Amino acid sequence: MNTHLRITPAAPHTSGTRRTRPMLPASLAAAALLVALAGCGSDDDDGGPTATDVAATAADTLSADTMTHDTSASEMPIVAVNAVDYGFEDLPATVPAGSKLTLTNTSANEPHEIVVLGPLPADETRSVEELLALPEDELPAIEPATVIIAMPGEEGMAVVGDGTLTKPGRYAVICSFPVGLDPAVLIEALESETDGPPDLGDGPPHFTLGMFAELTVE
Repeated sequence: MNTHLRITPAAPHTSGTRRTRPMLPASLAAAALLVALAGCGSDDDDGGPTATDVAATAADTLSADTMTHDTSASEMPIVAVNAVDYGFEDLPATVPAGSKLTLTNTSANEPHEIVVLGPLPADETRSVEELLALPEDELPAIEPATVIIAMPGEEGMAVVGDGTLTKPGRYAVICSFPVGLDPAVLIEALESETDGPPDLGDGPPHFTLGMFAELTVE
């Protein structure tokens, strides 16, 4: 199976640069931006931030519009997804528009993410598995609707969108973290202020081991 997936980062990250090794698409760049805005990783800290610290930073930097949106979260259908090594559990094939995804990582070893790409073009009839198997130069550029990352044994943190899917259509769902990713490496990357995609390792993406799915929003 092809180990690359060309993903168009969500605004304001609009670069369409292709990766030559498995990298975290859009999600880590967004998370790093949130951390930078809140000034995490200062010299006064004795250690790196925990996933809880990063989640608190993300919450502090949410826009007023997002906060207003969240107040109605109780009215939205909640779809609680579990991430395991290597797959998504409790992810239905179809959800109603307005559903909000959450992610819990039940793995004791590796971080996981849920990257929801789409909706796919109406004239795209190939399955997600077929799309992932395409040569890199034939892959469509797809923007993530939402991205949630989760450290081992923890609840997830939305870094692109808030987990809510409002547009009807067909979506690809993947985890593109490399196999063997050390949680400490991910936290270090979250703190990094370097430009460009971070190097999370050379392992094959989790989706090559079956951590992908197809989701229809009606």
